[in-house]
Amino acid sequence: MNVRQWIAVVGLVVPTVMQAQLKVVTSTTDLFDIASAVGGDKVKASHIGEGFQDPHFIEAKPSFVLQLRNADVWAFVGLELEIGWMPLLLDGARNPKIQLGGSGYVDVSKAMPVIDVPRGSVDRSMGDVHPLGNPHYWLDPENGRRIAKLFLAKFSELDPKNAAEYAANEKAFETKLGAAESAWQAQLATIKGKPVVAWHTSWNYFAEYTGMRIVAYMEPKPGVPPSPSHLLQVVQAVKASGAKVIIMEPFYDRKVADLVARQTGATVLILPPSVGGVPGITSYLQLMQHDVTELSTRVK
Repeated sequence: MNVRQWIAVVGLVVPTVMQAQLKVVTSTTDLFDIASAVGGDKVKASHIGEGFQDPHFIEAKPSFVLQLRNADVWAFVGLELEIGWMPLLLDGARNPKIQLGGSGYVDVSKAMPVIDVPRGSVDRSMGDVHPLGNPHYWLDPENGRRIAKLFLAKFSELDPKNAAEYAANEKAFETKLGAAESAWQAQLATIKGKPVVAWHTSWNYFAEYTGMRIVAYMEPKPGVPPSPSHLLQVVQAVKASGAKVIIMEPFYDRKVADLVARQTGATVLILPPSVGGVPGITSYLQLMQHDVTELSTRVK
């Protein structure tokens, strides 16, 4: 290859390098959507879990290892939500950028005000209690803003030449979220103070945001199936409180919830806790809008 040919090749290659996108992998669809909103066309984002899956139990597939091997950023919920599968993937990827202490290792929970932190020691007799606190924090829009700001800071750190664009994207995300919240204030007013039953503690942040009052959980302890004696207590709580709704995620078996519903007159409401949890919910804003709207129509 002569010098002129070499210069021509370099001229083709350099723009490609300059336009290289940050490769971002997230553990959940919710983090993926917010990362995509902040990163825009400057990042190439993908995710491991799907919104219709229980995020605690994701199969550590070889294809996920390949995704992580070349990632610039690994963003995960934290608080041990991914403890059953994340270490296997990170060990297999052998990518120092996304290991603990690496430039692309992003534990999103570090930016969150965590609730439900257990007091004292935690053991298996307490069920699947998260010893560091409740990891389902994205179901409060204020935490959605915190997630967006975290991605803004990380992307700007790793790709400073596009920091202004990341900042503009983050501001646009916050503007859209604020407008959406204003639009559903009347629905939130309908929900506030209403008694509900939840299957799992994943709805505690959503309860803090909406003001709904969780009077019982279908699980006697997190991750523990309900016993007949516990179901009797749930039935009594529903009747005493007047709860009209039993909220549960799409990946749980609803047979037992239907049984309680038949005995009390309550309605089983399948709410997605994540983007993609039900067909048509393709963004974080759509997720929050859907869950607020569906709940408000059922608790009246």
